[in-house]
Amino acid sequence: MGGTHRRGFLQSAGMAALAAMAPLPARAAEPGGVRLALNVYSFNQPLRAGEMTLEDVVDYCARHRLYALDATGYYFPGYPQAPPDDYIYRLKRRAFLQGIDIHGTGVRNDFAVADPAARAADVELVKNWIVVAQKLGASIIRVFSGRAVPAGRSFDEVLEWMVPLFKECAEYGRRHGVMLALQNHDDFLKTADETIRLVEAVDSEWFRVLLDIGSLRRHDPYQEIARLVPYAVSWQLKENVGYGKKETPVDLVRLKRIIDEGGYRGYLPIETLGPGDPRVKVARFLERVRAVFS
Repeated sequence: MGGTHRRGFLQSAGMAALAAMAPLPARAAEPGGVRLALNVYSFNQPLRAGEMTLEDVVDYCARHRLYALDATGYYFPGYPQAPPDDYIYRLKRRAFLQGIDIHGTGVRNDFAVADPAARAADVELVKNWIVVAQKLGASIIRVFSGRAVPAGRSFDEVLEWMVPLFKECAEYGRRHGVMLALQNHDDFLKTADETIRLVEAVDSEWFRVLLDIGSLRRHDPYQEIARLVPYAVSWQLKENVGYGKKETPVDLVRLKRIIDEGGYRGYLPIETLGPGDPRVKVARFLERVRAVFS
């Protein structure tokens, strides 16, 4: 082989080797670094009726070019008990083959109840599902604060017993590589200030916020959202925001500006609620969101 040809061959071979070692290009994220995802609660009715399975929702996400799924624990067999490993790994495999990340899961805990035994049981619930999240390859587990301040108790009193429970769960999450994502839900926590107060009291980098835009009803929801963005590790991007009991369609342009200014990067799960076929509702809302976030 001549010198010139040999150098050309080696250069070509070297370029090919470098190309083989380079990571494959991923799907481009939406501007600002967010990736649209789905909260499985959107399909609550057909899932509970047995008309769909979680694997069907994974397929739906793939068809609609979503990046990830937040697979709430309610729809796994045997909930609130942890599902069998065979089921977890089958769902994980289905999602992997469809190119869908299982971003998170979630439980219905209540750390505001007055009964210490009930609170201790819910700590175990959260821990069991942290292990499920780890097996799924999920980054977060959604948790709640509690339904309400019990009769005869104060917010401060409940917060005082709630903080060490979340500290314990956050430490358990750290050991399993799973973050706790606290959903503000207009329940025990009604405002951004109350949510931030709890997060800062727990004081763990493994305890952050799942930002539910539809549950900030006590003040201007957009100002509340802006305050919570620095603490957010996931979302429930809903069709409406609330002003007290009144709901109005979310201003997606304004919301995107808040997200961009807050510097959030990560998954942005959407969630639709109320009557109607979720297969249609999710697709319609996703089209609206993409028109703004693409």
